[in-house]
Amino acid sequence: MVTRMKILIVEDDLEAAAYLAKAFREAGIVSDHASDGESGLFMASENAYDVLVVDRMLPRRDGLSLITELRRRDVHTPVLILSALGQVDDRVTGLRAGGDDYLPKPYAFNELLARVEVLGRRKGAPEQDMVYRVGDLELDRLAHSVRRQGKEIPLQPREFRLLEYLMKNAGQVVTRTMLLENVWDYHFDPQTNVIDVHVSRLRSKIEKDFDMPLLRTVRGAGYMIKDDRTET
Repeated sequence: MVTRMKILIVEDDLEAAAYLAKAFREAGIVSDHASDGESGLFMASENAYDVLVVDRMLPRRDGLSLITELRRRDVHTPVLILSALGQVDDRVTGLRAGGDDYLPKPYAFNELLARVEVLGRRKGAPEQDMVYRVGDLELDRLAHSVRRQGKEIPLQPREFRLLEYLMKNAGQVVTRTMLLENVWDYHFDPQTNVIDVHVSRLRSKIEKDFDMPLLRTVRGAGYMIKDDRTET
């Protein structure tokens, strides 16, 4: 039996919350709703959720205070912050408060859904895992090394971080925005070609002299690393 993901939406705008609940339900995700920070804190502390979707500006307790208090209580459920405050400093503040991801408003629901799914997988995968494997490609986070079929592949620091993020989310589409924010730690112009350049370099290094391609471009969506031989 497949367990459905369950999330908590903490949003004081009832119309927005209803829209999100409906959209998540159609995507196969169960959701609860809290309309203020205190209710959100209580529900997140007393119930098991895969992901929390938290608006930053809330009555009774703001979103950042809610997250900080959860972390103080040793509740480490992944949190995605939604906010109309989208400057770099705003996002840094949110992440430092204990948030795991930050999505400025307005946003496309498809991207919100992708981010929630990524955070949900993170909850299920131990962060202490030091080695990622996709097919015959292996990345050792502790040794900071990459090998394929036993052959070491030297990568630049940014290429290593890019590959690490892709392998952490193996088999799933990773959007350009997600890469910019999680690999570059900055909000670049989404039209910049910095990702294309690095993906091209990375692909040439991990696929040159090997028969099976692993890194693919998903047209109009982003990138994915996957070993097709694992499919049944």
